[in-house]
Order: sequence, then C-alpha cells, then structure tokens
Amino acid sequence: MYTYVSAEEAVSLIKSGDRVFSHGSACTPNVILDELARQSARLKNIEFVSITQQGNVEIAKPQYQGSFYINSLFTSTPVREAVNSEHGDFIPVFLSEIPTLFKNGLLPIDVAIVTVSPPDNHGYCTLGTSVDVARSAVDTSKKIIAVVNPKMPRTHGDGMLHIQKIDKMVWHEEELLTVDYGSKVGEEELKIGKNVAELIDDKSTLQMGIGTIPDAVLKCLHNHKDLGIHTEMLSDGVIDLILNDVVNNKYKGTHNNRTITSFCFGTKRLYDFVNDNPSIAFMDVQHVNFPINIMKNRKMTAINSAIEVDLTGQVCADSIGTFQFSGIGGQMDFMRGAALSEGGKPIIAISSRTKKGIPRIVPYLKQGAGVVTTRGHIHWIVTEYGAVNLYGKNLRQRAKALIEISHPDDREMLERGAFERLKKTIY
Repeated sequence: MYTYVSAEEAVSLIKSGDRVFSHGSACTPNVILDELARQSARLKNIEFVSITQQGNVEIAKPQYQGSFYINSLFTSTPVREAVNSEHGDFIPVFLSEIPTLFKNGLLPIDVAIVTVSPPDNHGYCTLGTSVDVARSAVDTSKKIIAVVNPKMPRTHGDGMLHIQKIDKMVWHEEELLTVDYGSKVGEEELKIGKNVAELIDDKSTLQMGIGTIPDAVLKCLHNHKDLGIHTEMLSDGVIDLILNDVVNNKYKGTHNNRTITSFCFGTKRLYDFVNDNPSIAFMDVQHVNFPINIMKNRKMTAINSAIEVDLTGQVCADSIGTFQFSGIGGQMDFMRGAALSEGGKPIIAISSRTKKGIPRIVPYLKQGAGVVTTRGHIHWIVTEYGAVNLYGKNLRQRAKALIEISHPDDREMLERGAFERLKKTIY
C-alpha cells in the first residue's frame, strides 16, 4: 500500500549546500546519517541543524569535515567535539523560539529527516517520542525524508504527519535509543531530591529538566498528592507517579487531566508507556515552552540543573568556560513561566561539587561561560546541603545564602572570593 525506498535512494534528495534538519533524542535517524556519510564524496557544505542528537552520528566525525557542518541548537555528546571545532558551531536560543527560526526564514530548512511511527488506516504517522522542534521543521521544510520504525511509539498530540507530506519513506526496524537516568541516582542526588521535594506543594504542576537530579526529585514525590506535569521532557520517573495517582493533572488550570510534554527520552518501559496513551500529549515546543502558557499552570514548579552558579546568582547551564557542553534549552522558558505562575517556584538544583570534586558554587563563573539564567531571574537554589531563595536578596545576602549550602570544604574559599568580588564582609 505504501512505497518505501532504500536509505541510498532517500539520501538522493539531499544536495550540496542544503540545510538539513535531523530529528533528535530517541528519534535520531542514524540509518540516514550513516548513508550520508557513505555518500560524503558527492556532498559538500551540508549544514545540519538539530537538538540532542543521540547514537553514533557518523557525519559529526572529523573525517567528514568539508561535507557536513554541524550547526547545533542544543549540543549533546555525539556532536560535542564537532560543535567545538572548525566544522561546527552553536546557536544560543531559547527552545521555545527555535520554531520561529524555521518559520521566519532565519534558518530555512531544505530537507527534514525524521523518524516516525508507521502510518495508520488514515495515512497518518506520528513524530513519536520527539515532537519538540520537529513539528515546525516538517511544517516548513521543502522536502521530508521519514524513517518509518515500527518500534517507534505512536503518540498523541501535535505529532501527526500524513504520508502525502513525505517525499521519501524508508522502512527501518530497530530498537530505540535509551537512557536510564534513574539507575544513576546516588545518595547525594537523593539528598538533593528530598530538599527539592520539601519545596513542592500538593497540587503543583511540575517541569523536570534532563539528568539524574530531576529523576532523583521524582523518586522523592511518592507521598505527594494531586500533582500535574507540564514539561518539555518526560523521563521514566513519572511512570510510577502516574500509575499511583500521585500525578493526575486535576488541578493544573490548563490542559487538565493530561500530561503535557514535547519529547521523552528514557528506557523501553517509558516508550511502551507513552505508546498510544491518550493521557499524554506530545506538543509543539513553541506551545509547551511559551512562558505565558507555562504560567497558566497553578503552582508551576520548574526544576532544572546547572554546571555552576556564581555568588550573585548567575547560572551557567550550557558551557564549561568557552567549551560548549549543551545548550540554553528550555531552562529560561520555564524559570520565567514558573516565576509568573500563581504560587510558582523556579528551582535550580545542583550538587555542591562535581564528581571530580570541583565546586559548582563559585565566586566567579569561568571565563567565557554562558549565563543561561540571569541573576534577575533566579529564585531557589538547592544542593544536598539545603535550599535558599535568592529572590529579593541583595548581593551580600545572596553570597551568604549560597555559601551556607555550598560544600563545607569550599566555604572559606567562597568567603574570601565574596569579599574580593563584593568588597564587603559576608556575615
């Protein structure tokens, strides 16, 4: 009934000089990216735009410089080396505004490569586990290549894509890429999770960022009641909360009775859970992350992490000095939306030190570090040593509060650094 072609034929749509969008997270279309690498000899100056690429991502390797340029909107492990090299770069942008770049012609897409669920009886595929910015990419792209994977969950929401819109379809069955953040949660993360959980009221609406600390928070919420979820990213930690009616979305104030997300990334259990689940809506990130839509949720509680925080409250979440590590993502979308919500709480949750013992609370951000959340937007900071609210505090008060939740072995250094920076005694 449907015409499928080989990856080799599908890639024939892509010409030198094209700007190509690549689906991300569990939807990363590596079967097509591998074929592009094989055809690299005929291709020059292909610009790839994407978020959160996962898997092998062959075209990001140094030997393909000249054929492919990685222009990342949110940097992940497989493309990090390329983004920080001559054949790549990073675009600082809020996740909610990436669709605007596509729609307004600032980043016009020639070819969009996506992974979809098989077509239904009406000819509709879905964008599966990642609707996020892929919705606007397929809406604005001149041509679409779709990898049809029967393992891809069929999701509800904004991800519908009719086969008539697709130029080339490639049938390719393989297990989805997975990550298990919950298995990485240790004693330190659980302490942070408990400190954050104490700030969360019953009937709050939650947004969780990416990583072990957000999953640690979810592990500490099983005694809460009537929570809702409005988040850009869904992980395994929500499953048991939904099954046990801790999350029921009754009191959100908008999108009641539904869990709202733009993408999910986790284990096979998560993918099975979202498959054809009408209680979970995968929506365009321009809607999910729009601060005005976020603030409509009652007691909106945004929980995100960071790389380092300085003593005035500036948050670096996307780079290690000048080295581009990740991206702006949706942190500021949700920090601002939560701050404007009735009873909302914007929270940055971090360990006081890295696994290598490097302080995360510092007198100054590293030279070249990017400020994702400004000190004007910051509210709650949480570590394993406690929680402080910086909103309304002056610089001296902020420094004192942050030192109190820093690692004990760093406090003397931070007191000296605070005096050097502020020219005031911290008391």
